[in-house]
Amino acid sequence: MDQKDDGRKEKKDAMKKLRLDRKTFIEKAAARSKVQKTALKSIKTHLEKGAGTVPEVADATGMPTEEVLWYMAALKKYGEIGESGKDGGYFRYTLIERDRAGNA
Repeated sequence: MDQKDDGRKEKKDAMKKLRLDRKTFIEKAAARSKVQKTALKSIKTHLEKGAGTVPEVADATGMPTEEVLWYMAALKKYGEIGESGKDGGYFRYTLIERDRAGNA
C-alpha cells in the first residue's frame, strides 16, 4: 500500500507543479476566451436586429473592421451566419435560425 500511496502523491505533486508552471498561460487563454465570447455576442446581437455588412457591424460594435471580418468569417464557416445579398461592394450577413438541437 505504501508504494501505491507514494505513486499517488508523486502524481499529485506533478500535477500541482504543472498547474503552477502553466498558470500564466491558462490565465491568458481564459482572458482571450472571454474577449472572444464578448465580441461574438456583440456581433450576434447586432445581427439579430437585421442583416449587416462588416463595416456596419464594426461601427455598431465599436470593434476594428478587420477584427469583425475575422469573427464573421469564422461565424460563416461554422454556419452561424449566412450571406443575404450585396450592399454595394459588401455582402450583407444575417444570423441563421437554429432550433434548440442546433439544427438549421
